[in-house]
Amino acid sequence: MGTSTKIRPRALVRASGGPRYAVALAVDALGTSLLRPFLLLYGVTVLRLSVSVTGIAMTVGAVAGLVCLPAGGRWLDRGARSTVVAASMLVRVLGVALLPAAPAEHVWLFATAALFLGIGNQAWPAAHAALVATVSRGRERDAALAGGRALRNAALGVGALLATASLTGGTTALQALAAVTALAYLAAAALAWSVHLRTHPATTPPRAGDDRPAPATRALLAANVVYVFCLNVPEIALPLALVTQLHASPVWSAAIFVANTVLVVTLQVPVTVLLSRFSRRTVLPLAGVVLAASYLGFLAATSLEHGWGAPAIAAVSVVCSIGEISYAGSATALVTALAPAPVLGRALARFQLSSGFGLAFSLAVITALASHGSAAPSGAASPLPRSSPPPPLPPVRRSAAPTEPRQGDIRLSDDTKARARHVTGRAAQRRQLLVTLGVCPSPLQPGAQSVPSALVREPRQRDRLRTQPRRRRIRPGSRTRCHSDPGGCGCRSVECDYPQLG
Repeated sequence: MGTSTKIRPRALVRASGGPRYAVALAVDALGTSLLRPFLLLYGVTVLRLSVSVTGIAMTVGAVAGLVCLPAGGRWLDRGARSTVVAASMLVRVLGVALLPAAPAEHVWLFATAALFLGIGNQAWPAAHAALVATVSRGRERDAALAGGRALRNAALGVGALLATASLTGGTTALQALAAVTALAYLAAAALAWSVHLRTHPATTPPRAGDDRPAPATRALLAANVVYVFCLNVPEIALPLALVTQLHASPVWSAAIFVANTVLVVTLQVPVTVLLSRFSRRTVLPLAGVVLAASYLGFLAATSLEHGWGAPAIAAVSVVCSIGEISYAGSATALVTALAPAPVLGRALARFQLSSGFGLAFSLAVITALASHGSAAPSGAASPLPRSSPPPPLPPVRRSAAPTEPRQGDIRLSDDTKARARHVTGRAAQRRQLLVTLGVCPSPLQPGAQSVPSALVREPRQRDRLRTQPRRRRIRPGSRTRCHSDPGGCGCRSVECDYPQLG
């Protein structure tokens, strides 16, 4: 039975690394939230890469970051602390700096940028945990780690709101977000390096086998894979279930995201301090029980009708957030308590490796289920029942195109036709990307809205004028016949501008 801990704000800041390091955390999180959620859109809209190529490049970068974790763990075991944190931020500066330099339809520079971003994103959590473990002791360490997470989530929420508001500027806004992100990473790296925190490694080298995970640590790593999987799936499955199964407004998904951010910011430290009365080995399974109960709640909420499903899912998501807060407040602190001091860096690297594996596994499962239907990914989070597809739309009757060129028709060259097909294909590809990401619902679903014009580049006006025949307005009484109906006044075609005479 552990002892309860009460930490004042100033003591919490000192236990988290000091004021300058706290500012570095906030600036780094602000820069991360500006571009990281929209990196896929940057590759598709700015660099004009296909969705599949952009996704593969980002996946390779994340996997390469996991491969570099053992080297970062050994660097931490040599005594480095603030230097490793600053290096993880500087690596991301290089990745973001390569994005504006990448020419259109050039995948290799984008893949290199994703590689540097993946290395920095995967190396930072272990370095941060090692730094906090160096300046804090006991259950004070739990509150310090919780305070850092709450501060980062607050900055992430603010940055996400700013980035979403700036997306109205289209591709120019995405390029500006990349520049601001690079400056934020550079400032955060300078602040973290100015802390100058380093620990002296043990004078006696670790014995053979000390760097191997203990049986309790192995069980914790295996459980962490499951926890990360369960916490990542609802972030993607819940919006899909709300839109595709319950046919609810996308506002519910945004409300759930905002509520989760507010709960983490306001309750992460108080809940962690409250649970410090119990041992970490007890709190972690308790978090699993809360998460399991929330999954059962999601399953029951989807069976409700008459518009009660979306509010029920929003209410159950609060329970899921409490389970997430309990898990985050005890998991990393338990690793720092179980690992011997000479191999703390390697133990934290293994823990981050298990988190990355759980994240990659959840993305693979969601991708595999998504190929079987739009409602399939929600089954990864819970066995949600599928609803019947909406009825097909009635066909639109159109008049047959003229088989022979008539007076007033415009003949299109082969180059103009190829350019029209290219522009139309690009616009359709961007629409499908936004539907897949959940930015807008599918046009086949009830309540679908149009795609924001700032995110999807429609064909330019002059392209439409070049690719569509110009229709002439026929005045009443004129002897000029409509090309859609040589008969004249009896035409009922949607192509005809002639007034209907019955």
